[in-house]
Amino acid sequence: MFDIKWIRENPQAFDAALARRGAEAASARLIALDDARRAHIARLQEAQERRNAASKEIGKAKAMKDEAAAQALIDEVAKIKSMIQEGEEEERRLNEALDQALCVIPNLPLADVPDGSDETGNVVHHVHGDKPQLPFINKPKEHFELGEALGTMDFATAAKLSGSRFVLLKGQLARLERALGQFMIDLHTTEHGYMEVSPPLLVSGTALYGTGQLPKFEEDLFRAGDSHYLIPTAEVPLTNMVADEILGEEALPLRVTALTHCFRSEAGSAGRDTRGMLRQHQFQKCELVSVTRPEDSAAELERMLGCAEAVLQKLGLHYRVMTLCTGDMGFGSQKTYDIEVWLPGQDTYREISSCSVCGDFQARRMNARFRPADAKGLRHVHTLNGSGVAVGRAMIAVMENYQNNDGTITVPEVLRPYMGGLERIG
Repeated sequence: MFDIKWIRENPQAFDAALARRGAEAASARLIALDDARRAHIARLQEAQERRNAASKEIGKAKAMKDEAAAQALIDEVAKIKSMIQEGEEEERRLNEALDQALCVIPNLPLADVPDGSDETGNVVHHVHGDKPQLPFINKPKEHFELGEALGTMDFATAAKLSGSRFVLLKGQLARLERALGQFMIDLHTTEHGYMEVSPPLLVSGTALYGTGQLPKFEEDLFRAGDSHYLIPTAEVPLTNMVADEILGEEALPLRVTALTHCFRSEAGSAGRDTRGMLRQHQFQKCELVSVTRPEDSAAELERMLGCAEAVLQKLGLHYRVMTLCTGDMGFGSQKTYDIEVWLPGQDTYREISSCSVCGDFQARRMNARFRPADAKGLRHVHTLNGSGVAVGRAMIAVMENYQNNDGTITVPEVLRPYMGGLERIG
């Protein structure tokens, strides 16, 4: 959400930033909506002033026993009162029209974000490690080939239960998934300073509006009843913890994490990644959320990226970090880093984490503010979110990178305490 006052003062900069995202210029349309709203509010204020003045004149007319003048003024006040009531309804309509126009406009990219229309414009930020050499394997298998051969990754039964884009994990792979999630949440809480939260998996439409999923991306959500949705990511409940709050500056930065199931309809991905676990309706993810002062958010993004990278480094996985271009960033992001892990079975990199800074874009939608210690007034906080990381995709990466020629999977050392000391899945 944007401050219409800032748009009025910077229309060319606003439109230029939208153009970088491939969006149409919007300042003229928004200012016109605001002009109509402001003009109507001015007329209402004039009417209210006249009503107040006429109300005082009624007393004077009655004191002078001028009943005709008093009645005329009473009739005028009644007429103005009715007009104000209708005008207040129109004011609400005009406010809503402006809000609806503002809330579907994507966030503006920071100056250092590379320009581009799609993922081909993304830029390699850095690469960690080297691609693993698996000389003992003629052709590395994909995760679903490994899992199905082991009898512990069952897509057929999951489809019988729930339809496509679900999986049923059994035995040692079920434990591996649990081990990965526990490892991640322990790492972020004990070494990275995040507070663990166990949030609701059902949230209101207001919460989804606050983080930007509604109204623009409703088709990507699973609705539960009339008033709730299943969370597409724990970013939604974690970020909304500060909705309508005024924080003290000493409470910032606020860093929270949660290991939850997430639910996405994958409405725009028909035909993509239909085999295996890469794109599921239900999956687990360890989410990181930070709430900071505006001047700290850029540094916090780099810190958050480092926390997510640490997961892959401790797992011994090769990956690269991409700076997303303006055409590939998420709706609410000012700048995003994607971490792409190497999958030998696919012979390609796949996204396993996104870390984004949103500036005050979400905070304005949520009315989340803080009180500076050395200044008067309130300021909007900045919010950040990142995956630390997607559990299912981490399991895919472990399976494909640690596969053996006999179809077994070596358990990374960092996970063995969570696996009861198990060294190999077979």
